[in-house]
Amino acid sequence: MPDSLSHKLIRNHLVSGSLQPGSEIALNMDQALLQDVLGTLVMLELEAMGIDRVKTSPSVQYIDHSLIQQDNINADSHLFLKSACERLGVWYSGPGNGISHPVHMERFGVPGESLIGCDSHTTAAGALGMLAIGAGGIEVAMAMAGEPLYLPMPRVIGVELSGRLPDWVSAKDIILELLRRHGVSGFKNCMLEYCGDGLDGLDAMDRHVLANMGTEMGATASVFPSDEVTRAFMASRGRGDQWRALSADPGCAYDDSVHIDLSALVPLIALPSSPDNVVPVEEVAGKPIYQSYIGSSGNPGYRDFSVVADIVRGQRVADGVSLDINPSTRQILSALIDEGHLGALVAAGGRIHQPGCNGCIGMGQAPAAGRNSLRTVPRNFPGRSGTREDSVFLCSPETAAASALAGVITDPRTLNQPYRRPAEPAEMVPDDAMFVPPLPIERARQVKILATDNTPPITTLAPLPTTVDAPVGLKVGDNISTDDIIAAGARVLPIWSNIAASADFAFESVDPAYAERVRTLPGHIIVAGNNYGQGSSRENAALVPRFLGLQVVIAGSFARIHWQNLPCFGVLPLTFENPGDLDGLREIDRIVIDQVFEQLAAGAQIRATVNGRRELTLRHDLSERQQQILRHGGVINWLKKREAHS
Repeated sequence: MPDSLSHKLIRNHLVSGSLQPGSEIALNMDQALLQDVLGTLVMLELEAMGIDRVKTSPSVQYIDHSLIQQDNINADSHLFLKSACERLGVWYSGPGNGISHPVHMERFGVPGESLIGCDSHTTAAGALGMLAIGAGGIEVAMAMAGEPLYLPMPRVIGVELSGRLPDWVSAKDIILELLRRHGVSGFKNCMLEYCGDGLDGLDAMDRHVLANMGTEMGATASVFPSDEVTRAFMASRGRGDQWRALSADPGCAYDDSVHIDLSALVPLIALPSSPDNVVPVEEVAGKPIYQSYIGSSGNPGYRDFSVVADIVRGQRVADGVSLDINPSTRQILSALIDEGHLGALVAAGGRIHQPGCNGCIGMGQAPAAGRNSLRTVPRNFPGRSGTREDSVFLCSPETAAASALAGVITDPRTLNQPYRRPAEPAEMVPDDAMFVPPLPIERARQVKILATDNTPPITTLAPLPTTVDAPVGLKVGDNISTDDIIAAGARVLPIWSNIAASADFAFESVDPAYAERVRTLPGHIIVAGNNYGQGSSRENAALVPRFLGLQVVIAGSFARIHWQNLPCFGVLPLTFENPGDLDGLREIDRIVIDQVFEQLAAGAQIRATVNGRRELTLRHDLSERQQQILRHGGVINWLKKREAHS
């Protein structure tokens, strides 16, 4: 039978399980990617597991989120991470080197290899033909320790791109069109495989935009063939010898397919405050803007900045508009300087920031309250920008640049100038001097890890009780994101590795009284609507509520990564057998689940009672392995118990 590229990649890394969609599979992971604010927890988890040397190679720690050094906290964290990398055999990419996802593509990405990352946008590496999957940090730590990654076998969706993009339409408009059609959960537990003659007109970083933002639709991974476009990209980075061709077999079948005629696309924009709230730019043209932000892993390519430079060259941005330029990597910043684009951006009024995630994660460049901010970032969840009362739109660099000049949202097709699709310079070779490679194991064992006040040991978690008898501590609606559960931004993000300190901010934007209220309870349950835990892979969105006594989450449905994170920290995720039961639950209700583990082992259905009177039927999708993890109070306890008996 002809095989899709997705099935080939999965088979090549399959440790156990079948390729039947929905069944649990285990995958061997070749490489690991860590970003700093979640990588800190990964290092602490590796320490708790007693790991002496990581098994994934390369494993790379990037400093790209915690770049604001308004006090000592982030600087201390960088030193902690560098020492942990030296101790454990991990590459270190320091501050200013750039965003993990494009830097990893430039320096470490290899077609056909598997990559796990403690960032949901790790999927971006699928642009090179990698099997790249975002996961919670605890699962990344397990993979680095040599354990396989477990997940539901995804359905493989063929995404056929045909035709050529019109002028003033680019890769961001393609992914916004997919979000417009399929929503933020339309591809949950799916792998998107791009194909069709339309691929020829997309360079490697255009493909990165699509692979990166597949996660906004719930996709497990996205993958492109490794072809001449991939070869040219790797050759320009001095790594042409690591390229190899990869593609689907002719005539292969997909579980489902979608088609986009690129020639029919128009400039699109996602309105506040969800990536799938998409309309044509022309429908909202004329709305005033405060900020136009270029950069992030959502538009990280050389062309994404140089096309903006071409548009604004010789002109000035409108009065009162902040044009924020966040180069994604040091190599791209150098190329923009060499090609004269940075000067054009500065002359037009652009504000140049250091390569990193920065405003995308609310670490700087926060907009004024209630003012419209156009951004080329991947997400516009409420408050993610760093301003709680924000109004963030997602759009292409072309739309952002045209709007910056006009001072209002502007369809770039109305500009009175020719359109150019810039090509990358022939050479953009990463500087290896900016990376710290792993130490030889003999030297590594002599390294002392530089702990800080915000890197305390991981809290030991007690197992879930055999009978859960707890009140509903919080009830929330649909599409609660991990940003809602534990905020990013300059106030909270620097202390993410300190679970006790960051617990004060749990659900702050949803219910500011949550943390204080549930601290007085012996245990509690959260009740939620659909797509609970969407967005970032941050495992502290599971660990922090668990620290505050969370035992069970009952939801209409879960986002994949958060669903996997919950049992890893001893929290039971359940769904409603009857979705209408959600409306009948209140925060004052008490729910009892008798013989929890016996019920889990007996089948998918779980019976509970509400206030000792009303019966409630729930469901679970946990594998036997996940049930064992729950019995032990989480992955770390489970691994320690297993090692003690091996």
